[in-house]
Amino acid sequence: MTNGEPGRFFVLSAPSGSGKTTVAGRLLARRPELVYSVSFTTRPPRPGEVDGRDYNFVTEARFRNMIKAGDFLEWTEVFGRFYGTGRPWVEERLKAGRRVLADLDVRGGKAVRALMPEAVLIFMTPPSAGELRRRLSGRRTESAQELERRLENAKAEIEASHIYDFLLINDRLEETVNGLEEIIFQGRGRRMAEAGAWGPVFFHDQESG
Repeated sequence: MTNGEPGRFFVLSAPSGSGKTTVAGRLLARRPELVYSVSFTTRPPRPGEVDGRDYNFVTEARFRNMIKAGDFLEWTEVFGRFYGTGRPWVEERLKAGRRVLADLDVRGGKAVRALMPEAVLIFMTPPSAGELRRRLSGRRTESAQELERRLENAKAEIEASHIYDFLLINDRLEETVNGLEEIIFQGRGRRMAEAGAWGPVFFHDQESG
């Protein structure tokens, strides 16, 4: 039920290793009225992936036609594969009064802000760069070089996060899920404009350690 209220589009961005997928998944399971924005991609499905649930799998020709038609809020190419957020797909749900959540990187967040200024952008990080390093190391999926590259990417994303509306610190999982729920359903949370110079604090333990 939407009670005639307008829909809202929410973008959740976070450096790799911040727990974004876990937090979003927990909230979506808790609040089934929240709609997840399923991206379009030209890459083939992986084992266990379902079309329309994990991604909307399309051909490169169709994806390029969608670009020409302006059918993406944002899109990118990664290693020869295309990924994008379908504009008509999102707008249909917003017109129906739904709250829609998208999981995007900062570049995607910037693109959404340009096309849909009314969207609510949420930036999430662990409490510190040291904690981010520990989480990435704990995954045991990155080489030392890849880990450093991800930390550099995190620094660039944090420097660009000033365009976001809310800052969400993922320290304790359940509290973070509650915080995301509060932002989306009550419009309350730590405003980025009020967070001050939190970036240098985030990297302080790296620089002094």
